[in-house]
Amino acid sequence: MKFRIALAAPALLALGLAACGSSDDASTEAEVDTVEIPANDALEGVNEAPVVDADATVTTEPSDVRTTDEAAANEAQGIEDAGNNAADTAAAAMDEMDLNE
Repeated sequence: MKFRIALAAPALLALGLAACGSSDDASTEAEVDTVEIPANDALEGVNEAPVVDADATVTTEPSDVRTTDEAAANEAQGIEDAGNNAADTAAAAMDEMDLNE
């Protein structure tokens, strides 16, 4: 009898807490009315236009920039190396499985 009560009491408490839970939908908090209007209200007194910050722009020398062909060749080599590594790993795994039989 005590065992049944010990199981029933937590189940009833869990159901009671679930019944008190909120069923608010989170998508209503991110709708246009709740996001854009407060943002527009916050910017009402701002009349300045955005300006360009020359220090924020990073320029590179032409010698530092890779050509598209060079980048494609490096990427192709990396993919080929990864494939070879995968094939070697698979072969080693098959060898181990053959040894364990």
